[in-house]
Amino acid sequence: MTQPTRPTLDRRQLLQGLGAAASLPLLGGLAAPAFANGGDGRVVVIGGGFGGATAAKYLKRGNPALQVTLVEPQSTFYTCPFSNLFLGGLREMESIAHGYDELRDRYGVEVVHARAEDIDPVAHKVSLTGGRELAYDRLVLSPGIDIRWNALEGYDEAAAELAPHAWKAGPQTRLLKEQLEGMEDGGTFVMVAPANPFRCPPGPYERASMVAHYFSQHKPNAKVLILDAKDNFSKQGLFTAGWERLYGDRIEWVGLSGDGRVTRVDAANREVETEFGTRHQADVLNVIPPQRAGWIADRAGVTDDSGWVPVQPATFESTRVPDIHVVGDATIAAPMPKSGFCANAQAKVAAAAIVAALAGRSAPEPYWTNTCYSLVGPEYGISVAGVYRLADGQIASVEGAGGLSPMEASDEVRRMEAQYAVGWYNAICQDTWGTEA
Repeated sequence: MTQPTRPTLDRRQLLQGLGAAASLPLLGGLAAPAFANGGDGRVVVIGGGFGGATAAKYLKRGNPALQVTLVEPQSTFYTCPFSNLFLGGLREMESIAHGYDELRDRYGVEVVHARAEDIDPVAHKVSLTGGRELAYDRLVLSPGIDIRWNALEGYDEAAAELAPHAWKAGPQTRLLKEQLEGMEDGGTFVMVAPANPFRCPPGPYERASMVAHYFSQHKPNAKVLILDAKDNFSKQGLFTAGWERLYGDRIEWVGLSGDGRVTRVDAANREVETEFGTRHQADVLNVIPPQRAGWIADRAGVTDDSGWVPVQPATFESTRVPDIHVVGDATIAAPMPKSGFCANAQAKVAAAAIVAALAGRSAPEPYWTNTCYSLVGPEYGISVAGVYRLADGQIASVEGAGGLSPMEASDEVRRMEAQYAVGWYNAICQDTWGTEA
């Protein structure tokens, strides 16, 4: 793995290099397309999202002799990135749907559409629905997130069918869109935003933006209320400036200090209650609850008391169970956020480490990048980017690299960033699944 000698990005380089990424074949932690071949081995990858699909692909790129099996229940994966655009009326769900043909046909990955039910880390076996067992030399988990049901009083799986979280793209996203379409003009969309950490830190605020855009086109008297369990959020100044510019007073945000932390949900009546007893009535209620690592991580024994997975930064191998690597939203990898780009970058680092280990070599020294675009409006994009390297054995941000969109940007810059967001999405999906929107 090669490393840049001076990994610094100014804003122009960021937008031109990472933003207009439609032409980039690779994103994240590997600059070389393949590694020297070594010994073969068996690697099982659980989860077919940005982390798992990337890991499977780059394991085979690193050593085509490896026997790589990807386990993913769904034949079509819907991305959380750009799912908010479906809610805003800017995209159809089919545009964020991706399959696994490239992994099978081009790279020779065995793709098994089944659910991993259990993991025996001593015997090195994965048990699937239907009774099949898969033996492995190394295991990669990319389980994403699960909802902490009842962490908010009254919010369980049944409540989610009335007040959808839509934090896993798919049926919940469609349900929320149907509710928005059926809402009377003049109603209020209430969103409950969680405390950190959670999947996609800017996601709730992009969602509020897209819902406000939809209202501006179809329900001009409707409002958006965000009740937040924290006082600060990702790209806050950029979002709030964009809200004021595009939507006036349509969006109201209430943080923790303003009694924004919701403690009880009455999904049947579309009502929530905050810490100090204030009740809010919604016409459409979107509850984004506390989260944890996907449940199979518990079965593997890799989670700690936080519900997330501690990993060795250089390889993303579990600190608790040997020969299991964990990537993506499930991990404890701060200051890297829980994002699709980070999952993709982490997967490449884990793949490089596994290829090296099975060949009897040391893992290459890693680095990672992250870029996260958000749309405030159809032609109003904002972004944050970061570069990360190891410092004293821990993941650390590279000072002076990456950064935020400028606060005082022109309309043309915002429009360009909205276009770059599409280029970024197409590039990372091409890199992960071999498909574009």
